[in-house]
Order: sequence, then C-alpha cells, then structure tokens
Amino acid sequence: MLSPSPGLFKQPCFHSHTEPRTSKRQQACSEPGSISALSDSHSWMRKVQTQEHGDDRKWKTMLRTLWRQLWNYHSFVLIIVTPLLLLPIPLVINTQEAGCAFVMLLMAVYWVTEVIPLSMTAMLPAILFPILGIMKSSNVARAYFNNFHFLLVGVICLGTSIEKWGLHRRIALRLVTIVGVNPAWLMLGFMSGCSFLSMWVQNTSAVTMVMPIVEAVLQQILKAKKSGCSGKDNPNLQLEESGVCPERMKEPVCDEKIPDAPNETFIHVEIHTVSQSDAQAAVCASVEASSNHKDRMLCKAMCIGIAYSSSIGGITTLPGTSPNLIFSEYLNQIYPDCNDINFGNWLLLCLPISVMMLLLTWIWLYWLFIGSDFKFLWQCGGKMSEKEKAAKKVIEEEYNSLGAMRPQEIITGVVFVLMVLLWLTRSPGFMPGWASLFPNHSGYMTDSTVALMLGFLLFIIPAYGPSRKYEAMISWEEFQALMPWKVALLVGGGFALAEGTKESGLSLWVAELLTPLGNLPVLATITIASIIVTTMTELTSNAATSNIFLPILAPLAEAIHVNPLYVLIPTTLCTSFSFLLPVSNPPNAVVFSYGHISILDMVKAGLGVNVIGLLAVMLAVGTWGVPLFSLNTYPDWAPVLPGFNSTMP
Repeated sequence: MLSPSPGLFKQPCFHSHTEPRTSKRQQACSEPGSISALSDSHSWMRKVQTQEHGDDRKWKTMLRTLWRQLWNYHSFVLIIVTPLLLLPIPLVINTQEAGCAFVMLLMAVYWVTEVIPLSMTAMLPAILFPILGIMKSSNVARAYFNNFHFLLVGVICLGTSIEKWGLHRRIALRLVTIVGVNPAWLMLGFMSGCSFLSMWVQNTSAVTMVMPIVEAVLQQILKAKKSGCSGKDNPNLQLEESGVCPERMKEPVCDEKIPDAPNETFIHVEIHTVSQSDAQAAVCASVEASSNHKDRMLCKAMCIGIAYSSSIGGITTLPGTSPNLIFSEYLNQIYPDCNDINFGNWLLLCLPISVMMLLLTWIWLYWLFIGSDFKFLWQCGGKMSEKEKAAKKVIEEEYNSLGAMRPQEIITGVVFVLMVLLWLTRSPGFMPGWASLFPNHSGYMTDSTVALMLGFLLFIIPAYGPSRKYEAMISWEEFQALMPWKVALLVGGGFALAEGTKESGLSLWVAELLTPLGNLPVLATITIASIIVTTMTELTSNAATSNIFLPILAPLAEAIHVNPLYVLIPTTLCTSFSFLLPVSNPPNAVVFSYGHISILDMVKAGLGVNVIGLLAVMLAVGTWGVPLFSLNTYPDWAPVLPGFNSTMP
C-alpha cells in the first residue's frame, strides 16, 4: 500500500488556514472607512460595558461597605432595639409583674448575646426596679451583696494561698505519679488532679494551675518523636513500634526471593544493598507519621480531659463552682426556712456523680481520640516505652524541683483540711454538729462564716520565721488579682432579679401559668428542664444561665406540686455541663488557647460528655437523692398554691 506524500496534505492545509485570514486582512485594508466604523462601534460597546461593570462594582462595594458598617454596630443596634421591642409589655399591661418581666427578658437577651459585659447587665435591676416601682433602691442594693459573697471571699483567700505557695503543683504531680505514666493512666491522673483542685477553687483557676504541667509533659512527648525512628541517639523511640523498622525492612526481602530464578535473586540482592537506607527511611517515615498522629490524638484527649474534669469536679462541692453557690443562696433567699442543703449532704449526692462522670469521660475520650484497645485496664507492669520514660522523667523533674514541703505549704494544707472538716461537721444532719455548741444562736453561722474566718487568718499568719521581716501568708494585692469581681457582680444581679420576681408577684404568675405541666410525669418534666438548661449553658455563661432559670424553675416546681429541690438540683448541676464550645466557659477557652484541639474536636467530645452527665444526674437524683433530701414529699418550707391540698404527697 502506497503511503501518501506529505506534500499532498501539507499544501491544502496551509492554504485552508492562511488564505481566509489573508483575504480578510486585504479586504479590511481595502475598506478603511468600514474598519473605522467597526472600531468606533466596538469602542462604544466596550465603554458601555465598562461603565455598566463599573456601576455594578460600585453598588457591590457600597453594599459591602454598608453591611460592614452595620455589622460593626450590630451590638449597638441590638442594645437599642431590644428594649424598644419589649417596651410594650410594661406600657400596655402596666403592672408590677409586667415590669419585672420586661427587666427579666431584657437581661436574658443581654446575657445570652453578651452585647454588654455580663457584670454591667447585672446592674439593670438597680436601675430599672426603682423606676418601674418594683423595689426601692436600698432594697435592691441589699440583694447585691450577701452570704454568697462572704463564702466566695473565703474560698478565694484559700485559693490564693494554694497558688502562691505551689501546693496545687504538688497535689497534681503526686496524683499523676500514683497512677503511672502510661498514656491512658497519665490522662486519668491529670484529670483526677484537676478535678480535685476544682472542688475547692474556681474551675478556671484549677485549669490554669494544671495546664502548664500538662503542656510540659506533652511537649516532652512530642520532642521525643522528633528524633525519628532511625535516629542514632535513640533508635527505638516509638511508643509501641520499637524495633519495627528493621523488621519491616527485611520482610519484603524474604517474600521476593525465588530460588529457581538466580538472576532475579541477584537483582533483588543488589536492590536491597543499594536502597537499604532509602527503604528504611520510607518505612520509618510511614511509622513516624502514624505515631505522630497518635501523639496528636493524645494531646487532644489530654487537653479536653483537663477542661472537662474541671467542670466535673466543680459540681462536687457547694463552693466548687458559681452555679452551686448561686443555687444555695437562692434557696436561702426564696425559701428561708429550707435547711436541707449544706456542704455535707451536697457532697454525698454529687461525689458519686463526679466519680462516675470522670471515669466515663476518661473512657469516652480515650476511645474517641486514642483507640478502642483497653488492655491497659488489666495489664500491669511491663517495660516502659521511650515516650513513657520521657513523660516520667519530666514529671519527676517537675516534682523534684518543688523540693521538700515548705512550711508555707504545710500551713496552707492545714487550713485547707480544717476548712473542709468544719464544713462537713457544722451540721451534718445525721448527728449534732459543732453548730449545736451555740444553741442560742441557731442558724446564725453558715459555711461562709467558716470560709471567711479561715481566709481572714491567712492575712495574719506569718509566712516566714522571726529571722525575716513579717509578711502574711497572702497579701491584698495577691487576693485581689484572683478575686472574680465580675462573677460577684453577676451573681448579685441574679439575686436582685430573683428578689424582684418575688416582690412583684411574677414568680406566682409563672407558677400558675405552668400548672398544666403537672399532668406530665415528674421525671419527664425534670428531664426536659435539664436538657433545656444543658443546651442553654453552651451559649451562655454558667452563672447567667442559673440566674435566668432559677426564678422560672422554682415556680414550675410549685406549680406541679413537686419538691423544688427535685427540679432545682438536677438543673443546677446541668448548668455546669458546658462542654461543646471553647466559648461555653473559661476553662474550655484556656485549654483551646494552647492550640492542640479544634472546635470540631470539642463538639464531638462534648456531645458524649453531655449525655454522660445528664444520665448520671438523673440516676443520682432518682435513687440516692430521694432519701437524702426527701424529694418524694412536698416540703413544709415551700408555699402551697391555691387549688392544692397541703397534705398532698
């Protein structure tokens, strides 16, 4: 078959592509007037299009600028619009209940959106209650500072001494050394230490005390991994893969050997000899990437565990977290005859809840971030990996750097133990407490009296011996640096709001409105209320959530003729379950700032912990909480609404 000549197709192809272009150019050149008109037309169209595009860009730019300016002032717009929208309530209805409802809704919006600082929003009752004729200014002022603040001052005095003299580091490191340095046990040790500290100091303070130690351990673990699998200084630096790289390098050699083919065997040996270092580097890089992923997951689990354990430990004691203190003072304010809540029985109720939540949260975080292999639970001893040795080394160095226990730490520890013992034995309930030694002053002394007395002593007890100039255990400047004045004002605003709902009759109106809920099972009502509070506290501060819901839930309990403690205790505990977002509470934000976790990590982990907490609270309140607080009977100290028989169970 003859092949066609290249020229047969080359020439026509050339003409077919070049001749039309040449003829168009010649025609255009032969008609200069036409091309000028065409050029003018195209130029005019381009100008029009350019102008239209320019106008569109200007409008878009103006809209973006306007939207940016509006967004910059969206907080101010919300501040102005909210009272205007709510103003018809007191103007149209014109009752004290409506005026108090206006203040309550306005404060709720401002607290949820935080367009105004929380503590300044708490000042609104002092402004609006006298204007609306709900309470006198002097009566409102009295609600802002009460027994809660004395207890808070005493606890902060103790926390200041603990942090100043480093007792928190000794406690946390000691707990970690007890449980061991296996990654899982290490995480449990730090979580236990943080949880224990948060029982006695503010949750944020507990996290800021423990996180630097945790970060030092994590950085030591991460530094250990940087030396690599084949490093000369420490070639077996993997957690579980020590010695893996040489084995994996040799396995392909055995698989590729073919005795019946000597040439292939020779080629294989040459490849192994020449590329041994490359193969080892590639395999080690894969192992290192996998191990680095495990290290990152360990960092995530450890950090999130610290944030969550502070909230879990805080619910254990009354002074452990703000919602507990707010709840206790609210009871004293609204139900002055209620003596069912004290440090001892609250500890009996919440300590099992805290332990259950801590263990289940630990297992949940381990499964979520590290893996589902729980052999470590029953495996004891064995050779420690290099990462465990590195963690143990840094913990030992941290603990040894503290030296022997100093006299200041001993004094702080004695004051701490004495405060707890006096709280437990003041009025334990099952036996007469030391408060019975003052029969003529029954009910005069509370937990705040104990805290304030011992906190006052810390300003007197010498920190050093006579050889040095007199200096107290703590100074006012050190106390003031740790005193959460914002929380004090915020809680005071909540108490003023609660007092206003009582004085105006709004609480009674809400109770009558919620009476139909009595047709639901009590446990279902409590569960729904707890879920609502748990959801709300993810977006609002814990103290603000308590201040919003306590004046609503107490009338709810009265409306359905249920012991108010049956509703208020679980919802108060659920107020502390803000686990989903870094902005949910300060401990989450502190841990998030270290950069090991993302928002998605916290959301995934927080959903599970919320479920764990809700189930643990429902279990506790429905079982040992019933005989502890007589929750199955309507108490004498709670009011009986019209329509209910006071003898009803």
